[in-house]
Amino acid sequence: MKACIIFTGTGPLLILTSFDSLTDPAFVEKLATKGVKKYIAYELSMEKVEKEYGEHLKIILNDLYQTDDLRVLDYNGHHIFKKFSFSEIGSPIYYEP
Repeated sequence: MKACIIFTGTGPLLILTSFDSLTDPAFVEKLATKGVKKYIAYELSMEKVEKEYGEHLKIILNDLYQTDDLRVLDYNGHHIFKKFSFSEIGSPIYYEP
């Protein structure tokens, strides 16, 4: 399981995914069906996400079915920015069709 911040035209999303790559064509297609066609992604440490989201993360993970491969954990940009510093996120991954 990966956690990442996806910066879109409408703001950041904190996403959980089982895809190996944040540019995997199936991942890109899943985002596109949600209206996200262009993005900048930063991978996060699952340990840090667990620390910051605790029980909420557990609830979301327990609700993930084997056929589900993408979940939004947080869509409040202000909240996401308060929880993670720039030094805690990975290198940017740019995707543009």
